Amino acid sequence: MQMNNLIRGSKTTQDQNGIMRAELQDVRLLPLKEFLELGNKEGTGVWLDAEEAVETLAPHLDSTPVVALNFSSFSDGRSYSSAVILRRRYSYQGEIRAVGDVRLDQLEQMSRCGFDSYELAGDQDRDKAIKFLEKNFSYSYPATVTEMPLFADR
Repeated sequence: MQMNNLIRGSKTTQDQNGIMRAELQDVRLLPLKEFLELGNKEGTGVWLDAEEAVETLAPHLDSTPVVALNFSSFSDGRSYSSAVILRRRYSYQGEIRAVGDVRLDQLEQMSRCGFDSYELAGDQDRDKAIKFLEKNFSYSYPATVTEMPLFADR
């Protein structure tokens, strides 16, 4: 097992992480298949790989505190779509965590798609990531941040 950094906003914590399970912030993350087999228990979150349909979680979302969406590669954007579906279609209010190959240059887009915590890839600089997340961007494409187009704000 290796030590990774979990970032929530500008706060960081150290946590021990396995390949398919993680004990983070008192939430045990289970792979989707195991999560569905065992049933949703208090203090249990779910880990979805990019090819797994987020829609299968719909009946469980009200009692699931964390949905971790795995980026198996920085070039695979399917987990962005899953985050948007969770926030927009299902109005999910819990934590959406980016895990896997999470890189600094993805953080702004992840934030705009609904992610609110990030487990950085091992070679990424935690302090730079925090500074990047604290940076205020004056305008963003209206992914999930707002329904109002940019010109309407001028």
